[in-house]
Amino acid sequence: MGKRLSAINVENTEENRRLYRQLLFTADKSYAESISGVIFFHETLFQKADNGESFVDIVKGNGVVVGIKVDKGVVPLAGTRFNECTTQGLDGLAERCKEYKAAGADFAKWRCVLKISEHTPSTLAMVENANVLARYASICQQNGLVPIVEPEVLPDGEHDLERAQRVTEEVLSYTYRALVQHHVFLEGTLLKPNMSTAGHSCTRKYAPQDVAHATVRALSRTVPAAVPGITFLSGGQSEEDASLNLDAINKHQGRKPWALTFSYGRALQASVLKAWAGKAENVPAAQKEFLNRAKANGQAALGKYSGGVGGAATGQSLYIENHAY
Repeated sequence: MGKRLSAINVENTEENRRLYRQLLFTADKSYAESISGVIFFHETLFQKADNGESFVDIVKGNGVVVGIKVDKGVVPLAGTRFNECTTQGLDGLAERCKEYKAAGADFAKWRCVLKISEHTPSTLAMVENANVLARYASICQQNGLVPIVEPEVLPDGEHDLERAQRVTEEVLSYTYRALVQHHVFLEGTLLKPNMSTAGHSCTRKYAPQDVAHATVRALSRTVPAAVPGITFLSGGQSEEDASLNLDAINKHQGRKPWALTFSYGRALQASVLKAWAGKAENVPAAQKEFLNRAKANGQAALGKYSGGVGGAATGQSLYIENHAY
């Protein structure tokens, strides 16, 4: 959140974070036609709007499910030679899940990160992160939360689309092997993967149809049909690219036994933030940007987006090198 506020020259204080979240959650409830769940941070779960109503109650009142980020961030993975990482936060997770369930959350999210380079991701990194995700998922289910499993392959690098697809397949294969070994109930999970896209520094540019073909192929080779839904992360794509690629994925011919939708942060909010700029008088304009982008992605999740929805930051690259939070 701090990076997003600094990008619009707004001080990263709890009050400014609250005001921004209030802007989103109090937008016209038509956003719930395209967005079915919102992932909160710990802080957000206990914040309230100006009228004293909790954000949890506001969101649930619109028919939207509340989720919670439960990991505690990425840390270096000891024993790797090329700065690979894993994610911390398993200690005390069961107790936190109980607290979050009591506070109104019904699902959780945990992010692991892998990088593509000449020597990575290593087998050690893939196995370790898969096991961490599986342990997290099992603990969530034992405490009444639906786990979103997020093994993100970062877009950093010069690799082409074919390499991205191969690595994504390998990462997902290790992930589902671990989930099965840990007796995770797959029907009670969601997957939040990267789309198979070329590295940010790759000189070759690919059409949305190319991304769709590589992404669907990687998923069809690795993700069991028992998994009910796949909610893509945007991975530094521009708002419009993320919508066009999601639309192409849903239009792609072939066997797709899962719901294919979005779980975007930057690609849903970049125009909102730019329009708001921390000023109360800009709230209506920012909320309009939010509704427009939500509708565009909702259409893309049905394969019915024709493109062209403008915005304050629609075509802007949202790539962040070594993105961590």
